[in-house]
Amino acid sequence: MQSKIKVGIIGGAGYTGGELIRLLLHHPYATIHFVHSNSHAEQPITSVHTDLIGETTLVFSNTLLQDADVYFLCVGHGAAKKFLEENTISPSIRIIDLSQDFRLKQHAQMGNRTFVYGLPELNKKAIQTAHHIANPGCFATTIELGLLPLANAGILADVFTTGITGSTGAGQAPSATTHFSWRANNISAYKTLQHQHLHEIGETLEQLQGNDGIAIHFIPWRGDFARGIFVSSMIDCAFPLHELKEMYQLYYKDAAFTYVADNMIDLKQVVNTNKCVIHLEKQGNKLVVHSALDNLLKGASGQAVQNMNLLFGFPETTGLQLKAAAF
Repeated sequence: MQSKIKVGIIGGAGYTGGELIRLLLHHPYATIHFVHSNSHAEQPITSVHTDLIGETTLVFSNTLLQDADVYFLCVGHGAAKKFLEENTISPSIRIIDLSQDFRLKQHAQMGNRTFVYGLPELNKKAIQTAHHIANPGCFATTIELGLLPLANAGILADVFTTGITGSTGAGQAPSATTHFSWRANNISAYKTLQHQHLHEIGETLEQLQGNDGIAIHFIPWRGDFARGIFVSSMIDCAFPLHELKEMYQLYYKDAAFTYVADNMIDLKQVVNTNKCVIHLEKQGNKLVVHSALDNLLKGASGQAVQNMNLLFGFPETTGLQLKAAAF
């Protein structure tokens, strides 16, 4: 029997921390060693993640255990870098960071730690030999997976993208735009053409196509639902649709969780799963690529576990064969 790795979760009271707990409680090769939370120290995990009653007796801790094999950093943007600066952590501990602190090339090095961008559909071999992982953003993952085959073919230029995300994408802390009375029966655009994920999307696509005039024009939307992201990206493209479908099928033939659908996709296909599903449409020279995923799973904690599996040599899908909500 394979021995289990010990996992530490930093920032376990939030949405991504809660999703990691749910996934790792049932992972056959990992055990939750501790769940760190300054604000909830010594309280039962079920006092925050109430759906886990009967699943665990773990309590939150404010102590870092140095005999862990891997830390997941489920803290806010900017807080991951601060956490590593303020705490002495054994160099043998691998780190998977879910914030944006180490995703860009210019920020990927911190002292002796080098972070690899954790998009398995692009960097699988690098992830398998890495020590630390910068987990991609949720909108970034959705857009990138919709565009990687086109970048691989070198045919991206201007990309016009819209995407709608659920309220959990804004994190657990309440704000003016996450209150139910504001969000229900409502949608709104935000960070038009200046979303924080644009830089990592650009770097990721350039990894395949080079710095060859790719421009992403992105308008994100807030949706009146809790989970999921649905993106539609449009480009000018002269390739016939059947060739494009073959291009996508070939690129993703070995991908563990990314699928190209013949029929129009919808959000319920992916909510509560680690899947990304993609569908292509074409009118004249306009190609539209639809992509959808669960922002808390393939867009965050599920992809983080997928990266953990690759880091430690486990089967990539371990602990992630989840059922879609569907209806």
